[in-house]
Amino acid sequence: MKRRAVITGVGLVTPLGIGTQETWRRLLEGCSGVGPITRFDASQFPTRIAAEIKNFDPTLFMEKKEVKKMDTFIHYALAASEYAMKDAGLSGWEQNPEGDRVGVIIGSGIGGFGSIETEHETLLRHGPRRISPFFIPSSIVNLAAGHVSIRFGARGPNCAPCTACSAGSHAIGDSFRIIERGDADVMISGGSEAAITSMAVGGFDALKALSTRNEEPSRASRPFDRDRDGFVLGEGAGILILEELEHALSRGAKVYAEVVGYGMSGDAYHITAPPPGGNGAVRAMRLTLSDAGVAPDQVDYINAHGTSTPPNDRTETSAIHTVFGDHSGKLVVSSTKSMIGHLLGAAGAVELGVTALTIRDQVVHPTINLENRDPECDLDYVPNEARRAKILYALSNSFGFGGTNACILLKRFEG
Repeated sequence: MKRRAVITGVGLVTPLGIGTQETWRRLLEGCSGVGPITRFDASQFPTRIAAEIKNFDPTLFMEKKEVKKMDTFIHYALAASEYAMKDAGLSGWEQNPEGDRVGVIIGSGIGGFGSIETEHETLLRHGPRRISPFFIPSSIVNLAAGHVSIRFGARGPNCAPCTACSAGSHAIGDSFRIIERGDADVMISGGSEAAITSMAVGGFDALKALSTRNEEPSRASRPFDRDRDGFVLGEGAGILILEELEHALSRGAKVYAEVVGYGMSGDAYHITAPPPGGNGAVRAMRLTLSDAGVAPDQVDYINAHGTSTPPNDRTETSAIHTVFGDHSGKLVVSSTKSMIGHLLGAAGAVELGVTALTIRDQVVHPTINLENRDPECDLDYVPNEARRAKILYALSNSFGFGGTNACILLKRFEG
């Protein structure tokens, strides 16, 4: 018999706020976290805007001497984990045997890209002897999970999916499976990304994937809008605490929502583009509903992948129509990326955290900048203003480069 898993803590570090409550408040207000790039001189780039995190002080979450030993994506993961653990009422298991039953899975699409760029410049300028001894452990993807496990004494399952824009969702979905089958009682899980660097922006520009609405940064990310021209690169981390239900109830933990379904698929079609009709997305959503034993017409809300790229928004809309049929018109759908940009490997984790908050508060944040609807994007995307809604089941979609798809279904916990 499968064990049940619930979300008891949410930690968010995003372009809208350092901390869950600030991020959530500004999402409901319809604020944009997009502005001019300040991390490097972007004056010669086609894209000169991004959704950066402002005023982040890593020394609030780690000792000063440790900061230079880690890439920024690890800083964000540690900060979001601190918020999530505190929110869940947990402190860690350093000397506690229960730590053997606590795992960490934190994904990332790119990992320490900033450290790679910096150390490559050091190599070219000063030679190999000047490369930092912390370069490799600061840049490899699994060190976010590594540092978090060390911080809290979590000695159970530990890994790091690197599945592009689905990494955070895969991390949480895999954590759900681990708890279901009894391999852990608590999982610290999510995604982290810090890829607003010259190489990353230049690379995505070369793919023609980014918005170039440089004169209107706050209006650049506009999922499902007729005039969208690409996604906006963002950064940050989302960490959730998943617990086996009885474990959570035994300690009197509050519960945001229950994780009831997880599905994944591969497009087997193209390295960056989704297949027409979104067959891979269709299968991932259907697998998720089947896993939960939930009919399509029971779902109330979808936190869409909603990237603001022309093909992806059309394809996701088509896939939702295929899966939900006549019920599609009754769904409430919104895109978190309209306000925080695309956090790549952290996107799915942040968005699932937002979905849990949506269920808790029974209010849906808007899709901002939806001014001229694309005729092929004809769902209820909650344009520009938050809305109260009755939500029992909510689905979060994540679709990544290479055709890697992940969907997670949450249910309002009713005791």
